[in-house]
Amino acid sequence: MTSHYIDFDLPRVALCFNGERPEEHAGKRSISARETVCLESQTSRYKCLAQFICLQAARTALNNPVLWEDYPDLDVFRVGDVFYYSSSTFAFSPGAPVLKSYDLSNWAPVTHSVPTLSFGSRYNLNSATDRAYVKGIWASTLQYRKSNDVFYWMGCVQDTGQTHVWTSANSGAGANNGEVTNWNWTSRGTISRCYYDCGLLIDEDDTMYVAYGNPKISVAQLSTDGMKEVRNQQVFATSDNTVIEGSRMYKVKGNYYIFVTRPANAEFVLKSKSPWGPYEMRTLLDGISGPLSNAGVAHQGGIVDTKDGTYYYVAFLDAYPGGRIPVAAPLTWTSDGWPQLVKDNNAWGKSYPAAVQTSKTVPFVTGTDTFQGSSLSPEWEWNHNPDNSKWKLVGGSGGLNLQAATVTNDLFTARNTLTHRIIGPKSHGTFRLDISGMRDGDRAGAVLFRDVAAYIGIHKEGNNAKLVFVNNLSLDQSNGWATKSTGSVAASGPSIASSEIWLRAQADITPAFGTNTQRQATFWYSTDGSNFSQLGGGFGMVNSWQFFTGYRYGVFNFATRGLGGQVTVKSFDMQLI
Repeated sequence: MTSHYIDFDLPRVALCFNGERPEEHAGKRSISARETVCLESQTSRYKCLAQFICLQAARTALNNPVLWEDYPDLDVFRVGDVFYYSSSTFAFSPGAPVLKSYDLSNWAPVTHSVPTLSFGSRYNLNSATDRAYVKGIWASTLQYRKSNDVFYWMGCVQDTGQTHVWTSANSGAGANNGEVTNWNWTSRGTISRCYYDCGLLIDEDDTMYVAYGNPKISVAQLSTDGMKEVRNQQVFATSDNTVIEGSRMYKVKGNYYIFVTRPANAEFVLKSKSPWGPYEMRTLLDGISGPLSNAGVAHQGGIVDTKDGTYYYVAFLDAYPGGRIPVAAPLTWTSDGWPQLVKDNNAWGKSYPAAVQTSKTVPFVTGTDTFQGSSLSPEWEWNHNPDNSKWKLVGGSGGLNLQAATVTNDLFTARNTLTHRIIGPKSHGTFRLDISGMRDGDRAGAVLFRDVAAYIGIHKEGNNAKLVFVNNLSLDQSNGWATKSTGSVAASGPSIASSEIWLRAQADITPAFGTNTQRQATFWYSTDGSNFSQLGGGFGMVNSWQFFTGYRYGVFNFATRGLGGQVTVKSFDMQLI
């Protein structure tokens, strides 16, 4: 469905202007005709002006992080005026989100390359012993082939030992300056070899190559349709057996390049005159700081050019508890064809000049979704494949109906938990729920979802709707991500007599990676949507990387006694604070 993000929040402006208030900037620049129309047509002129001021800032600077959300293992490229970006999603479904941008500064999701995780039954979250946490879609690749107007996604799903291929044909991107008129993702089957951490290159003569591997890097040439391997050769290994992975393959001015990462603090460049080598290696970056404190080193990225021929390196930072977030920096080139990162005082810059000057933009990620339309918007991903018989969009004025799909006392085994990435550094996500259809034993609520989780929700006991705060739900990494704890009730609130309740999770995902600091989250409720009360104390979010995915907002409904109950999610609102 189309997102209905209708309200712009002022803290976004504070991020753009280092804390200065919007009215301070309003007096420093003239207001365009477009802005005047907006000011005259909006209920809140202040918010409307703030939005356009923030857009103006994006046109004049490339600020890092470019998107404070969890989008790791990225592949990035340009078609006409449009930049595209693909990311990993593990066992979340649909998988492999695709984002678009016009300026490398503002990004918004537009589709998923893998509508259903067709990798085996465990991806359906069948039971506590038949699930796929931390499996599924790892680093993969997405590219556009101009000759046939097809987008190709490829990724090795390790527990299958194969590389899965999905394509979207008849996109119209080539004829429409990069704009896609129709996303139509179709599974094309598999290639028998696992192209681990692969990067796809479609050469100038339309030949398709895939670079992949760990710790040795190989290149495969594919058949004309991209579905079979016709040649394979190892092309590089370090002399000291250094682990390298995350291949991204390019051709620039007659040279072939494979960008590889040394997890998780360096990026190297391999260069050759032939896709088959021999390749020489040089360092692009190694252990540099910035642009955020208590975050990792930017690494495992890709390069993309603007129409004027300037190249940018886009990578990600380990920024837990929020996950891995993208940053960007321009590149320069030596006379003999080696890329060099543009640094600020020998560190990754917090800000660079704007990559592209354009009036085009994409929607902000904050605002309200009322679940109207015929499908969920691309911001949403289920925990594993959903049971599609147990949810539907209500239609009309909007709403998402979630029927209980599983009888369990374990949220990690309950099907149809719907998740949304958290915008940083601090934000809250608020779900408006109609709970009138819940049955005895049902549990529904708003969760901060990760391998150590907490939620605020309703436990239905007979006719009593008990408001509870439950924390310390956890998975056990040492035991194959089996459920370690189903959590405990840390605080109880009043019984809820009304049919509707607003449940809010408030999260500080300022990076604390590599520290003993636990960023705090709190949980809130309201019976009128305006006045919120906190339930329980703070919840300390973990900073470990092994689960890979950062914390997410989520909404759930499951049964502990019998199926038949339901809730309706009337809206979700995410705002920076």
